[in-house]
Amino acid sequence: MNLRRDVFQAIADPTRRAILVLVATHSMTAGAIAANFDTARPTVSKHLQILTECELLKQEQNGREILYHLNPQKMKEIADFIEPFRQLWDDRFNKLEDIMKQYKPKK
Repeated sequence: MNLRRDVFQAIADPTRRAILVLVATHSMTAGAIAANFDTARPTVSKHLQILTECELLKQEQNGREILYHLNPQKMKEIADFIEPFRQLWDDRFNKLEDIMKQYKPKK
């Protein structure tokens, strides 16, 4: 049975979020990514595997090296999913702010 990884579980991990930030601006090899962490390289490789399985990262063969880069389409899908919730909370905070402006403490 092929289990599909959940993208939200993938980005829940702080190390994986840090990896996404690292590769957001330019492609990097696994070694270059691992050099930014105080964990064993196999641990970073596992994180890369999870991010790749979730399609948040794409792999590109460049000679003998494999470069990892961000998949902007998948990131957009996540942002599109989250946007209605962001608007809901913005509306709620704006209403709370309006209520707080009307409140006048008793002296």
